[in-house]
Amino acid sequence: MPDINKQFYRIREVAEIIGVQPSTLRYWENEFTELSPKRSLSHARRYTTSDIEKLRMIYFLVKVKGLKLEAAKEQMRVNKHNIDRQMGIVSSLEEIKVQMKGLMNALSKRIQDEKFNK
Repeated sequence: MPDINKQFYRIREVAEIIGVQPSTLRYWENEFTELSPKRSLSHARRYTTSDIEKLRMIYFLVKVKGLKLEAAKEQMRVNKHNIDRQMGIVSSLEEIKVQMKGLMNALSKRIQDEKFNK
């Protein structure tokens, strides 16, 4: 999760946050007009939290939903609010899945312990 006190992020930091290689971020920057990170005097990319949110949407569309780049561009253009909502739902479901796995593991361990103690 990005540091809310930080104003700009380097490409390596953003790549780690999003979970892709820096080359993927550079490629997406060329493909999606919504992405235009500022540049420092040394021409290094400086991503804002807004840029990171756009990248998360692109990641969701391309990597999670499996859309082609053209379809993802169209979704970013016409359906941005719905994408954000879908990302929230998927995130919630992933959290529930992790919790359910934890419960299943705890239950399985308890059953094994009861069988062993008999």
